[in-house]
Amino acid sequence: MGYERKNGDVGIRNDIWIIVTVGCVNKLAEQIAKRTGAKHFPHPFGCSQLGGDQEITQKVLAGLVKHPNAGGVLVLGLGCENNNIEVFQKVLGEYDGERIRFLNAQDCTDELAEGVAIVEELKALCARDERRPFPISRLRIGLKCGGSDALSGITANPLVGRVCDRLSAMGGSCVLTEIPEAFGAEHLLMKRCKDKATFDALVSLINDFKDYYERHGQVIYENPSPGNKAGGITTLEEKSLGCVQKGGLSPVTDVLHYGDTVRHGGLSVLDGPGNDIVAVTNLTAAGVHMILFTTGRGTPLGAPVPTVKIATNRALAERKPHWIDFDASGMLAGCDPTDDLWALILRVAEGEKTRNEQNGFEEISIFKDGVTL
Repeated sequence: MGYERKNGDVGIRNDIWIIVTVGCVNKLAEQIAKRTGAKHFPHPFGCSQLGGDQEITQKVLAGLVKHPNAGGVLVLGLGCENNNIEVFQKVLGEYDGERIRFLNAQDCTDELAEGVAIVEELKALCARDERRPFPISRLRIGLKCGGSDALSGITANPLVGRVCDRLSAMGGSCVLTEIPEAFGAEHLLMKRCKDKATFDALVSLINDFKDYYERHGQVIYENPSPGNKAGGITTLEEKSLGCVQKGGLSPVTDVLHYGDTVRHGGLSVLDGPGNDIVAVTNLTAAGVHMILFTTGRGTPLGAPVPTVKIATNRALAERKPHWIDFDASGMLAGCDPTDDLWALILRVAEGEKTRNEQNGFEEISIFKDGVTL
């Protein structure tokens, strides 16, 4: 059950989002959100950025603005920023002018009142929208792990891989990211590419990210993190072997860069780092409806889309029930909870709130690679 958008896309939520073009209006967005119930996602960027650094910010924000889970969007700008609304609209391309509105704070006397009025108009439009059934092939799911432990590659990650294979077999889409966390296991993805063009694109993506480390004089294999080590992971290869299991055994059908939206069913690989907030932001901007987030250490983090937290071990699930949506530890006892996780995914797709939604933990962070003026 979902909401059809004007361009034929489908959303599983019908929220109002406030997307700021520049961090200077974060607090204004917060005030509008408090008065209207809209969701806002503050970030510090949008000005004093140059070249490719600014382009990444613009592409990620454009992906958020056009996300199908948003029934209406207020794009809020200041007016003097590099990424001002006029410039940003060129990056945005075609959009639904009824559901995506714009406001420059410098252009009006009472920017708070005008922002509230626009959001209330959008809420009235969304109130007329109705859910209706769509085939499961329209569902797009992001795959993420954070705060991994020694059980990640044994319980939660392979469980997510089974779900990925099931959805892919039904024509749906899964998106795997965290490129540095594939180092040492990238060959497992490469040999599953559907054709040579996809293989070449994936090889280039992996090598480009290694070059990124070298350009900044950093060690490519500076991983696992302290939390990973405390949880029992010893090497990057061990972590990577667990990470790529989230993609199951499905063929790799596409390689995506910043600003790309999911184009094909099956498993896509998305450019981006392993950092949790950046990764879930990239996945959201790519158009996934929800994210399956496996964790052995636990985190309250959530994306703008429903973020299903899957615990690798029972102790975490019992200690942090207000963070965790699903306990994958039954796999240690030989159980197969694939059907149970699948049922939860369908319930979330049809409106059941995840823990991050219940807690209001919905954040973004944009990848930065450049100088600041």
